[in-house]
Amino acid sequence: MEPDLLNAFTEVVALNQLQEEDIVPGEKRKCIKASSLNDPKLEALQKFLIEWINTTLKHEHIVVKSLEQDLYDGLILHHLLEKLGSLTLEVENIALTERKQRLKLAIILKTLNECLHLEESKLKWSVDAIFKKDLLSTLHLLVAIIGHFQPELAVPPNVHVDVVITECTLHGLKTENEVEYITKSREAAEDASKAEIFDELLKHAPEKLDAVKEVFLKFVNRHIRKLGITVKDANSQFADGVILLLLIGQLEGYFLNLGDFFLHPSSTSEMVHNVNLAVDLLLDGGLLNTPINPEDIVNQDMKATLLILYCLYCRYKTKDT
Repeated sequence: MEPDLLNAFTEVVALNQLQEEDIVPGEKRKCIKASSLNDPKLEALQKFLIEWINTTLKHEHIVVKSLEQDLYDGLILHHLLEKLGSLTLEVENIALTERKQRLKLAIILKTLNECLHLEESKLKWSVDAIFKKDLLSTLHLLVAIIGHFQPELAVPPNVHVDVVITECTLHGLKTENEVEYITKSREAAEDASKAEIFDELLKHAPEKLDAVKEVFLKFVNRHIRKLGITVKDANSQFADGVILLLLIGQLEGYFLNLGDFFLHPSSTSEMVHNVNLAVDLLLDGGLLNTPINPEDIVNQDMKATLLILYCLYCRYKTKDT
């Protein structure tokens, strides 16, 4: 059978299986398309995760061969979380019946979700999905565990798959295709790490905040002083986007057309326009890999402002004026 026909046949079988299950009206289910299952990046991620689990649990003589087949009942997750997080889980070590396995898995995931501080709406896995051996949910779960307990590990980056989303409507099953990212690009991960640094700074070391601001302000003023501008307040002077745009122009070596932005913005919408243009320029130039909400800058969100300044500082701190 030709590969394309085989993939199509596999997806039809998967869809029929969904139809045979009880899907509540309004419920959506997501699964990896057959055409993505043999993707080298996906295979590399699965191999990495299997080797990671086996290495972590080596002294407990646990060997995992299949992620979705071996993790669904909670036994491996139980040992993994106790090893990584020094967590004591009040569950049976070995659950023999399906009911006890599902209950054990529910307790484990509840404990994990609390550790990750994730809202239920942001979870990419569920007890039902893991127990039904859903590969996509299992991958998201394991990547999240590594990100929390061992963020220093070099997880294969930029792994994404084609998925089919099936929704039960009053008129029958509705399907749509989508691309879903399981791991971030290295650059996006670096930006996320930078954001976490400022989170920690703002929460646990606010006394160092002024020193960080001073470093950034010296950097900014060194490059925009030829325009007759001086920045004294990092909390407010970047909020309208004007100085950010002028700074980017100076650092990148180009002139911004005055018709493209508001030099003297008089409304919030004009300020958002300016900041949005600045963020787009940073994204296009590869200086920023994770989009920032322009309204955060306009609302003087210090973490967002510091992240943009930090990205510029890292790229151009040695640039001569």
